[in-house]
Amino acid sequence: MSVQFGRWNRDGEPLDPTYLAKVKALIAPYGPDDEGTYAMWNLSILYCAFHTTKESRREKQPHVSDSGVVITWDGRLDNRVELIHLLRDTLTISATDVSIVATAYDKWGADCFGNLVGDWALSIWDPKSRYLTLAKDPIGTRHLYYSIADEQVTWSTILDPLVLFAGRCFPLCEEYIAGWLSCFPAAHLTPYVGIHSVPPSSSVVIRNLKQTVTKYWDFDPDKSTRYNTDAEYEEHFRAVFAEAVRRRLRSDSPVLAELSGGMDSSSIVCMGDTLIARGAAETPRLDTISYYDDSEPNWNERPYFTKVEEKRGRAGTHIDVGPHARAKIDSGNGRFAVIPGSGRKADERFNRCMTSQRNRILLSGIGGDEFTGGVPTPTLELADLLATGHFRTLAHQLKVWALDKRKPWFYLLFEAARGFFPPALVAVLKHNRPAPWLNPAFVKRNRLALRGYESRLKLFGPLPTFQENLIALEMMRRQLECGALPFKPLYEKRYPYLDRGLMEFIYSVPRDQLLRPGQRRSMMRRALVGIVPDEVLDRKRKAYVVRGPMAHISAGSTRYTHIAQHMTSSSMGIIEAEKFLEGMQRARQGKEVPVVTLMRTLSIETWLSSLVDNGISSCRKNNVSGQPN
Repeated sequence: MSVQFGRWNRDGEPLDPTYLAKVKALIAPYGPDDEGTYAMWNLSILYCAFHTTKESRREKQPHVSDSGVVITWDGRLDNRVELIHLLRDTLTISATDVSIVATAYDKWGADCFGNLVGDWALSIWDPKSRYLTLAKDPIGTRHLYYSIADEQVTWSTILDPLVLFAGRCFPLCEEYIAGWLSCFPAAHLTPYVGIHSVPPSSSVVIRNLKQTVTKYWDFDPDKSTRYNTDAEYEEHFRAVFAEAVRRRLRSDSPVLAELSGGMDSSSIVCMGDTLIARGAAETPRLDTISYYDDSEPNWNERPYFTKVEEKRGRAGTHIDVGPHARAKIDSGNGRFAVIPGSGRKADERFNRCMTSQRNRILLSGIGGDEFTGGVPTPTLELADLLATGHFRTLAHQLKVWALDKRKPWFYLLFEAARGFFPPALVAVLKHNRPAPWLNPAFVKRNRLALRGYESRLKLFGPLPTFQENLIALEMMRRQLECGALPFKPLYEKRYPYLDRGLMEFIYSVPRDQLLRPGQRRSMMRRALVGIVPDEVLDRKRKAYVVRGPMAHISAGSTRYTHIAQHMTSSSMGIIEAEKFLEGMQRARQGKEVPVVTLMRTLSIETWLSSLVDNGISSCRKNNVSGQPN
């Protein structure tokens, strides 16, 4: 992931060279391969490159197009061949990604954004019309932040320079903190009032210190894929999944893939091996890294990732994350944590693995469970039948699923129907209830964020399955937005299951292709027979691991008890310290507590204390703003 930064003084004042020097020194380690600058008297754009493809090594950025606009691009363009064909009068097959994007913008303007398939973030400065355009890919795999204040517009793909060199103390966004304590904050928010994130699938035009946010693309609810046989669905899935993996193997250095032994990561590795064997992948080699904890009875991964290694004929890197090797929750790397959870030091074994193998890309299986039928519930299929009035089929499926789930059919019917009612009329699900140690006034002001931005299904319009897919996608976007850019080691993370083409196909097929009674991930399992080892395909759903975090809390109880007695978040009106201490004691005793929220509360507390220590924010209660960011 390369880094871009820009500052525009709209009042015409020249930029402070000392300020620019500090910014350059901060962002340079993230882009060690090359650097470039575009400068006017009152505007400067900086670019630091981290190359991952042979085309990127020939790029010179910021890039000035034939029309004179200045484009800075951080991304990977997956449909470059198709775009070159459409723009063949001015481009050749060897064109760089940024030159393709520039040509497309010159020809189609902002309408080109929907045609850019891949992971990307870009900024476009038009010196003639004097306006700035910022845009991100539809999934939101890249970051792009901006602020407008005091006749100045500042933007960057990392948040640090906007915060550290602002020269002021920031009020914190209360909704962001609430979201981080639940299912992650909305994707357009940052922790700091006045600093915004460009939303996924959107562009932001800044002109005369006013911003206009426009959504340029969305998934089509009317797109439908229907075949006569299961075999045709399976063939189509193999094709789009292979393309999703192939796109992310576009690299001129060896690619590293996470291999957990679950179906998501195993399928990526096995499909990657198939593509490399066919000569269809660009990377010279696919390496793997696996984590294991033999002390965790619910997370015995080693037998499964070993089966994949046996199939590929090569062992990968294995990292023990058992209690004796587990890093502390808040271990830092000496860098300022600009968002909660960032600033942590990477495992040294992981660092050595990437460095010794010259890996610059890490493949992740995130998204597989959410979009390919990994959650074994009939609720959405039954909701579709309710919405479309197919009551005979509904009665049959209720009977089949009731036998499979061993639950009364009327219970399943209620679960399917409750999604159509407003959240206020149905009981709040247990996992969406705010933690008992949160300040009641804080909970009241931020109820929506603390409940994960839950919403009701609409009876009319797109099918409930499609609506739920978009809800799951929005949650994934929020999760991606909360990830910090890797540092030491530097690498680019790629997500095959978040491929736009793959997701469009999954969204368009009947629900009973993805999930059937007793057949979780039905289509994916059927399609990958012979590619993924049977032991992995037939594996039961992995258990959620809670023993490790509980043991970690127990082992660090003395330190965490001290933290609970001197909480910055309590002085800010977020946490009730006594109730949080009670929650810590319950965790030590092995009693039921919302363990995820407990760990995130500790992370938030560590982060808030760091903000106060660095003078970024104060611990005053009125320094947490309930106003939208």
